[in-house]
Amino acid sequence: MKNQFKKIIWSFVLLIPLLAFQASAQSTVISGLVTDAKDKDPLPYVTVMFKGTSIVTRTDADGKFTISTTENHTQLQFSYVGYTSTTVTVKPNQTQTINVKLDPESTALTEVTVTAGKRPRYRNKENPAVELIRRVIEHKNSNRMESYSEVQYQQYERMTFSMSNLSDKFKEKRIFRKYQFLFDEQDSTKIGGKNILPVYMAEKLSQNYFRKSPEKKKTVVLADKHVNFENPIIDNKGINQYFDRMYADIDIYDNNISLLSNQFLSPIADASPTFYKFFITDTIKTHSPQLIELSFIPRNNTDMLFEGKIYITMDGNYAVQNAFLTVNKNINLNFVRALEARLNFEKNPDNRYHLSKTNLIVDFGVNKNKGGGFTGERTIVLKDYQVNIPQSDQVYAGDAVIVKADAEKHDEQFWVDNRLDTPSAASLKVYKNIDTLQKMTSFKRTMDVVTLVIAGYKDFGPFEVGPVNTFYSFNNVEGLRLRLGGRTTPALSKRYYFETYAAYGLKDEKWKYFLSSTYSLNNKSIYSFPQNYLRASFQRDTKIPGQELQFVQENNFLLSFKRGENNMLLYNDFYKFEYMKEFENHFSYNISFRKWSQKPGGSLNFTNLVGNMPNTVDQLNTSELSVALRYAPHEKFFQGKIYRTPIIDKYPTFNLRYTAGLKDVFGGDYSYQNIAGSIDKRLYMSQLGYSDITLEGGYIFGKAPFPLLTIHRANQTYAYQYSSFNLMNFLEFVSDHYASFNIDHNFNGFFFNKVPLLKKLKLREVASFKILYGGLRNENNPNMDRSLLQFPTNAAGVPTTYSLNKEPYMEGSVGIGNIFKFLRVDMVKRFSYLENPVVSEYGIRAMVKLDF
Repeated sequence: MKNQFKKIIWSFVLLIPLLAFQASAQSTVISGLVTDAKDKDPLPYVTVMFKGTSIVTRTDADGKFTISTTENHTQLQFSYVGYTSTTVTVKPNQTQTINVKLDPESTALTEVTVTAGKRPRYRNKENPAVELIRRVIEHKNSNRMESYSEVQYQQYERMTFSMSNLSDKFKEKRIFRKYQFLFDEQDSTKIGGKNILPVYMAEKLSQNYFRKSPEKKKTVVLADKHVNFENPIIDNKGINQYFDRMYADIDIYDNNISLLSNQFLSPIADASPTFYKFFITDTIKTHSPQLIELSFIPRNNTDMLFEGKIYITMDGNYAVQNAFLTVNKNINLNFVRALEARLNFEKNPDNRYHLSKTNLIVDFGVNKNKGGGFTGERTIVLKDYQVNIPQSDQVYAGDAVIVKADAEKHDEQFWVDNRLDTPSAASLKVYKNIDTLQKMTSFKRTMDVVTLVIAGYKDFGPFEVGPVNTFYSFNNVEGLRLRLGGRTTPALSKRYYFETYAAYGLKDEKWKYFLSSTYSLNNKSIYSFPQNYLRASFQRDTKIPGQELQFVQENNFLLSFKRGENNMLLYNDFYKFEYMKEFENHFSYNISFRKWSQKPGGSLNFTNLVGNMPNTVDQLNTSELSVALRYAPHEKFFQGKIYRTPIIDKYPTFNLRYTAGLKDVFGGDYSYQNIAGSIDKRLYMSQLGYSDITLEGGYIFGKAPFPLLTIHRANQTYAYQYSSFNLMNFLEFVSDHYASFNIDHNFNGFFFNKVPLLKKLKLREVASFKILYGGLRNENNPNMDRSLLQFPTNAAGVPTTYSLNKEPYMEGSVGIGNIFKFLRVDMVKRFSYLENPVVSEYGIRAMVKLDF
């Protein structure tokens, strides 16, 4: 499933069989609203704290707050720049609502006049806070690392992940009696709650270099330490890449900041005054240089925006010296209960500033207000920051990231001496705890269940059986179809991999089967990057012409339900040998040879004219040699030990394939050449969401029957498919030359968020448009050459397969995503070729799509 709440997250969700999360501690919980005593307007970012403690919170953009403690405090203090501080008495160990009105200070600051009456409406014009942020925007380029000719620094980063907000009652459940050593307690006011269970930790120390001209970056990983899982679906390096994607580096000087697979508009983006409200809330004169505290909130609290504070230097640099970023509780962001990011900057010798520390914490949960969840924290610390010191070209030679051979071999004393930020004792225990946990029989049984639920496979050590969703399916030709299969795991061998299945159709009474053998040439898993393997396989199975499914098995039970007529199949025999080579720069090539036999099934027949006499062709025999090239710069993966799924990002992916049909080679009957290419790109549009764009084209040289031409991807299931035409029938259009353009846009709720009755539902608007140009040259058109295999017809003798003429095929859709946080439903309209038989002008399609 694309952009879903990914497999690795669900692996952690089911790491321990969570039955229920319940809060049990007796606590004081206070909620309320803080307003201006005169004009009754809500006051954002008022500091609310239990007097004499460090238990503190702030009101949100609407002046609302919630604060809690398990200690017996009775005094709650409210303070805000420009207003008189107020203290109220609260009742301990109770839940209560307290609304507070703050009075403006009677004494105004210099050059500020306080007048009675209603506060003027917020506007950018003549607003000193907006004028200040515009100065910051003007100076962005000079305050970035890229303003220096060269930069070098050492970086330490740490990622921790914990089950969080666990109640005492949950800890005391019988199934956790053996696991008490895993739990830890923290300050209940911190993100994640009182009880946490650390389940993952990774640390990395690296030396980094940057050169402006020609631009080049280089990272040398000096040391790497992380929790090692021995589970068949969890890959340790894959977890690192997944968290790197979710918890990306925060550069506040970028217009957009990528977090949790979304883009947030920076508070100092070029367009930030259009989307944010800014307030000067304090002046810090004790700091040199003097700082201005600038608070900001979103104009719409459901958009992908931050709220928080930044501290601006008043030394002419207008640089960010500190920043606190969080999100509004109403933001259209799934599963995120809290998010906080803190950025610290230090002064360079030239009196400019560089980022010195980042701390990002995100708390996840299905229920935003209570219950257990997960908390992830990433800390980055920089030291020895040096600028404009020239480095030799040798420093930047080779790959952008180099990992030292002994990076994972350093002992604990090395980390004690070299950590730039010391983690808590509880966090450090996770290394030993997970090792102990994985040796426990009860935990191993639990992970067997996890593997079956998430991956669809039952693990038996060196071999696993599955996927379970293909065990049963049905169609009009095979009838009830039963299938059983599986594959070997790295527990058998890191070099040899085998995969197999057998299936039987009760209606056509035919066996289908598959056997694949793969040999890894680099002593890595064939699913690991970079791939380098040889594979030989044989498959005898059915296929619907033109059906190309994404992210799901074709034999998936749910896809057995289809619209319209579905009685044409091909019985295929594939003998295939291939060599795959992938490089560190994400360029890869695949060379393959395939011997392919096709037999028609169901109502599909292969017929032509020999002379003037009808002739039936039993099967087509083809031998093909193919070379496929792929380039996906900066590509990352959701990586497991036995799966690998590319992460869709802003970088394009290029594909080019050349296939030659070889006549008289291993029985091949046809000679032709097929060149096809595609470009895939995700285009981020900041607050307007993102578009997934695909440009594709192909050309076939030579003469070939229609099953060997391009049968355009169609979809007669009720599942929405990105790369298929969702209202095109199977085998409806065939081409020997074509070009297509697909765009699928997700607005991320930008418009729905502005509608009061809709924004609480957190729905997201989606729209798509697909257009296909194509055609057949006369030499490949059965209507022009009767000796070619003729296009299929239905029972009434009406043709059901066509070539595209000068008019393109077009369809579009509008839909609603994020229904119940996981469902997308589209209404699809077909714009052309409506006169073809048994076609639908409109249709409803749905897909499961879990996003943050």
